[in-house]
Amino acid sequence: MSAGKDLDPHFDRIEAIAKARGLSRFERTTSYGTPALKVSDRTFVRLLDATTLVLQCPLDQKVLLMEISPEIYFETDHYVGYDTVLVRLDAIDDEELALRIEDAWRFKEGESG
Repeated sequence: MSAGKDLDPHFDRIEAIAKARGLSRFERTTSYGTPALKVSDRTFVRLLDATTLVLQCPLDQKVLLMEISPEIYFETDHYVGYDTVLVRLDAIDDEELALRIEDAWRFKEGESG
C-alpha cells in the first residue's frame, strides 16, 4: 500500500474540520503523494507525515505563528522562505486548527481572482 493511503485516516480529521468550518469548493486530492485539500486547483493543506501538517500561509503570518507557538508551528530547512508552515498535529486543538485551515483556504482561494 502507498504511503498516501496509509495517511488517509490521519487526514480525516483535517477534512472533517474543513467541512465543519463551512469551507466551500475544496476537494480532497493528493500532493507529493500524500493526502491534501485544494481550492481553485491550489493546495492549501496537506499531510507531510502522520503527525505533521503542511499549511499554506503568508510569510508574515508564518513568522508570527512560529514565534508565538513554537511547540505547534515550525519549519525545516526545506520550507525556509516559502509561504508554508509546518504544524504538529498532536500539539494543536481542533479550534485553533480550524482557524488555521480556514486562513489557508482563504489565502489560496484568494489567489484565484
